[in-house]
Amino acid sequence: MSKINAAITAVHGKVPEKVLSNFDLEKMVDTNDEWITTRTGIKERRIVSDGETLSDLGAEVVKVICEKRGISPLEIDLIIVGTVTSDHRFPSSSNLICHKSGATNAWGYDVSAACSGFLYSLVTGQQFVESGKYKKVIVIGGDIMSSIINYEDRNTCIIFGDGCGGVLLEPNEEGNGIIDSVLKADGSGKEYLNQKLGGSAHPITKENVGHPDMYVYQEGRSVFKFAVTSMADVSAEIMERNNLTGEDVDWLVPHQANLRIIDATANRMGLTKDKVMINIEKFGNTTAATIPLCLWEWENQLKKGDQIVLAAFGGGFTWGSIFLRWAY
Repeated sequence: MSKINAAITAVHGKVPEKVLSNFDLEKMVDTNDEWITTRTGIKERRIVSDGETLSDLGAEVVKVICEKRGISPLEIDLIIVGTVTSDHRFPSSSNLICHKSGATNAWGYDVSAACSGFLYSLVTGQQFVESGKYKKVIVIGGDIMSSIINYEDRNTCIIFGDGCGGVLLEPNEEGNGIIDSVLKADGSGKEYLNQKLGGSAHPITKENVGHPDMYVYQEGRSVFKFAVTSMADVSAEIMERNNLTGEDVDWLVPHQANLRIIDATANRMGLTKDKVMINIEKFGNTTAATIPLCLWEWENQLKKGDQIVLAAFGGGFTWGSIFLRWAY
């Protein structure tokens, strides 16, 4: 019997209509377009309108994925959502997406791994498919970062945007699908990138409402240093484990945190720029959504059998890489 791999068989992305450009930010904080572009590669990002939620975006992703595959949402077994900005502390965004999309035969849960959330969720979904337990698993990465960003803090508000993307995983016996993964975590990174208030360790009270600790804090220099090293290392590791050279890899799909981090990872892997998916200039860092949004935008350029490496680094710290072969 052939080995069953979990393969991506459909992909879709959804971003809000509202654009927040660097020139808009110039009017809000002490920054400018040249400074942002030079240091991050970002020109604009998308921000939700009032009342627009992660579960709204995620439900649209599920519906379109099902349309692309010619199946009903009722056929979906499981929906896993990588996010740190669920609509509510509970119920989970997965719970709401199942309801709003009509995937009412599915169950699911959210995975919290910051910018690595899609990779963690994808590997989790892989297990359910490869075990034979389920035939159709949707994995979503999405975040509404504008809900936890202080737009008076120029260190963070220039970086993040809102968005959501997802993939359908199904069994594959042709050798395509997810081949290998390396996932890592180091909780000592908490002090460099966190949202201090809002959890059980530091609940929000009437005394601290509005305090800067309610929003994302990032010590940029330390995070950049860890991210450059870790994302490049784990990408090189997945190549070595699978005897891959730069010529063997058709695409790198990197987390869109910073253009310099992306370049460093590609250089470590021996890849030319034409093999690297980059859309940071128009979406910014959408946290768990960046990788599926890239797959969505590049879908028409992907060919069956393409060898692809996904790589991410996130708060926590969390980081990892996945090697897969495109299945359609």
